[in-house]
Amino acid sequence: MSEQDSEAFDEILSILKCHPEIETYELAREPMLSLPGLEIYPSKRKVFRNRQEIQLTAKEYEILLLLAANKGHVLTYNQIYEKVWGDIPSGCESNTIGFHICNLREKLYQATPSAPFTIRSVREVGYCFEIRAEK
Repeated sequence: MSEQDSEAFDEILSILKCHPEIETYELAREPMLSLPGLEIYPSKRKVFRNRQEIQLTAKEYEILLLLAANKGHVLTYNQIYEKVWGDIPSGCESNTIGFHICNLREKLYQATPSAPFTIRSVREVGYCFEIRAEK
């Protein structure tokens, strides 16, 4: 918002305060997880990549949100499974999670393969959401 827009908005609010008979409503700011090239809106369960909405399944969305919220940290298969599926791991979670990660990567990188982020595989451990260094 420009300074001029802000001043106009403040002026409108001051006029409204002088007229208590007018009902006012406040819009709460929506929390958003903003990363280079990626925006995640948890309250709407929406993901945007370069301002284009990416259609994700419920599990893909939950995995992405979990990894992005913990960017730079390796999450184990067990940690991901417990958080996303809400169940106790039985030992074969890596295949299930790997399937969803594969689909998630395909959708995220489809429009622009040179994304400023990556979901890195940590062999026999889990996954890590990382921001790529600028070149």
